Amino acid sequence: MFTFCPLQGALSESTASQSLLELDGGVKVLVDLGWDESFDVEKLAELEKQVPTLSLILLTHATVSHLAAYVHCCKNFPLFTRVPAYATRPVIDLGRSLTQDLYSSTPTACTTISQSSLSELAYAYSQTASTASTAQNLLLQSPTPDDIARYFSLIQPLKYSQPHQPLPSPFSPPLNGLTITAYNAGHTLGGTIWHIQHGLESIVYAVDWNQARENVFAGAAWLDGAAGGGAEVIEQLRKPTALICSSRVAQAGGRIKRDESLIDTIKACVSKGGTVLIPVDSSARVLEMAYFLEHAWRLDASSKGGNLRSAKLYLAGRNMSSTMRYARSMLEWMDNNIVQEFEACAEGQRRANGANDRKEAGPFDFKHLRLLERKAQITKLLSRVSHHGESEGRVILASDSSMEWGFSKDLIKGLAGDSRNLVILTDRPSMAKDGNESVARTLWEWWRERRDGVSVEQTAGGDQLEMVYGGGRELQLRQAARQALEGDELAVYQQWLVTQRQLQATQHTGGAAALEASADVDDASSDSSSDSEDDDGQQQGKALTVSATMGQAGRKNVVLKDEDLGINVLMKKKGVYDFDSRGKRGRERSFPLAVRRKRNDDFGELIRPEDYLRAEEKDEDNADGGNVAAVDDKLGKKRKWGDPLHVGDLRLADLRRAMQGAGHGAEFRGEGMLVVDGSVVVRKTTEGRVEVESVGVPAGARRNTVFAVKRAIYEGLAVVAGA
Repeated sequence: MFTFCPLQGALSESTASQSLLELDGGVKVLVDLGWDESFDVEKLAELEKQVPTLSLILLTHATVSHLAAYVHCCKNFPLFTRVPAYATRPVIDLGRSLTQDLYSSTPTACTTISQSSLSELAYAYSQTASTASTAQNLLLQSPTPDDIARYFSLIQPLKYSQPHQPLPSPFSPPLNGLTITAYNAGHTLGGTIWHIQHGLESIVYAVDWNQARENVFAGAAWLDGAAGGGAEVIEQLRKPTALICSSRVAQAGGRIKRDESLIDTIKACVSKGGTVLIPVDSSARVLEMAYFLEHAWRLDASSKGGNLRSAKLYLAGRNMSSTMRYARSMLEWMDNNIVQEFEACAEGQRRANGANDRKEAGPFDFKHLRLLERKAQITKLLSRVSHHGESEGRVILASDSSMEWGFSKDLIKGLAGDSRNLVILTDRPSMAKDGNESVARTLWEWWRERRDGVSVEQTAGGDQLEMVYGGGRELQLRQAARQALEGDELAVYQQWLVTQRQLQATQHTGGAAALEASADVDDASSDSSSDSEDDDGQQQGKALTVSATMGQAGRKNVVLKDEDLGINVLMKKKGVYDFDSRGKRGRERSFPLAVRRKRNDDFGELIRPEDYLRAEEKDEDNADGGNVAAVDDKLGKKRKWGDPLHVGDLRLADLRRAMQGAGHGAEFRGEGMLVVDGSVVVRKTTEGRVEVESVGVPAGARRNTVFAVKRAIYEGLAVVAGA
């Protein structure tokens, strides 16, 4: 049996996907780290609670709704980077490009500090609630491109149909032979259907999959064959014990008909001198749209009287060049038609061998599509259209599909004033769980209402194209901007930052950092003395070091709860000696160990020569060698205790009376020999030494006679401790 718990996306129209699978033995698998366009950090609160119990992470698609929260979790959740993550190579590379585009396009992606965290901070520092309320829009530190690249390098790449037994996280229970296998899901490049095998459980996790083949992406690998062209479901996915899938259905009509309708709509707009804006994501589906429109322009340019020949085609996104570079190196992950086109292009170039100057263009070698990666280029394009009134049409693919961030948001503001312009939504926009509509969702609702009329045009094929008018309605756009902190906001942010760093240091090192700082004051001062002048003015706005964090926490009396300290409460809090470890996992089940930092330099651990001096060398080096040697002999010397001494004269007659009084049979046999119960012989030598010897097997009902005799002997002697 297993437990399935959706952390995001359930019971709402939000496409954000986060799911938690708990298998037998406490193994927890997190599938996807999606977010919506609101980037609300409160929606990740439940995920943060589950981080210390996660075993591994699986990612399915390189889209905002499937991995936008990955970098935020790596940067702000302690222990998250220690959980192994798995995905296909396209998901890793395109996800990195998407995340860099996201954080460079909008400050809201950095997320704000949660109101609950600020409220606790105000209570801990005895501040008023109004101070925390005025600082409710404090942004977290944005990850740098190097941080994003480092976090994505932690993800382990897998190939399709490659069974793999993952490694668990350090705080996870044993996986007991758990096996994961990735299969093609279609819809995006590297999109994955995960098959999880654990004991008798065979779980298939398939979200946002597409069975049909597209221009770039092959169909989902449910059926035999590389492109899903077989007649039977492959054996590994045939009879799972559980199938977890999304509930969205395919759009009506075939792909070819939808492609023709899209081209006819574009031609109708650009023939009037208008501009077509198509919002797309910046990593996954943009490859399909860019390839399709580029080849439509090529086909139109080769035909006579083409309507698209005079129109310009643009692709706007901050990281589009990186996305296309990754796409050119991942042709083997695409449909077979793309591979065949690339091979035909390479063969044509080889046969030409420089015979003509014309170079054959590959699948993603754009001849008509121009990339726009800077906002200045967008501004220049919009100003040329508005001031010069140029009549040639334009088609612009711009990120993002929600139109809440990216260049699509800037373009809609510049194109909204001209009735000739057109916005084409290629997919149904989602709605956040809090009910706030994105710009794309608002336009979708206008299209459904059709309140201000519809323009119907006839195509060459006899089909009708419907274009819904906006009717002059106002479209609200929320614009976020970064501003420097000052006054109370700056003080609240610094206090919050110190508290969070202390919590992270406590969870990572188990309180060892505080003990190291107090035990090795000389080492810390010597190591940091040369850098103190350079770093004093750079701590503000950056991650504080452990020593600075502990110092600030000590001066400001940060309040830490017992549940925040966890097992470290045994070391951090005085008078606490008990901790309930029942139901705990990982390091919470063992007593914390503080490892003292050793002094070292570039060549290794430092050696103290005085620890290896001989005794005579110590006497020569010290002026008062006698006293120092005496102290050295006492300090650290291992004490050896001698055996205890038994003083007294034991008489066998007295021992005979004592044993008879205890219920034992005792009689003399020979000179100087006492036999007890017929099994133990006691002798006394001429030197006064008493010898006890067992000469027979005692009866089962009797007590052990040997120990009784020895006890009687010791009771008759006085014991003196050894020196």
